[in-house]
Amino acid sequence: MPSTSYLVAVLAIVFTITVALRAVPFAVLGRLRGSAIVRRLAVWMPVGILAILAVTALHGTITTDPHGTWYALLAVAVTIGVHLAFGRRTILSVGVGTAVYVVLLNTLST
Repeated sequence: MPSTSYLVAVLAIVFTITVALRAVPFAVLGRLRGSAIVRRLAVWMPVGILAILAVTALHGTITTDPHGTWYALLAVAVTIGVHLAFGRRTILSVGVGTAVYVVLLNTLST
């Protein structure tokens, strides 16, 4: 077992690196806020992150359960519809889409 001073030193280093890595983007963003690239990223990055999340989350369902594929596609369509219909509220649309998927999967799957 490592000594207490060693563990404290490791934790201090990890803490410093974590805080620095989280603070640097905000420090740089202040100077780049007027940039066209940053404005474009602000629009497209959330969509890209949600797309990647959806693909990785649905990959297991689509490859293992043929009925689950249709449920997943229907839930994605509901998520998109709710997102566009209710003012692009991400939490609402993802929540409703997830609920639709869970209900379909648990009530219609045998």
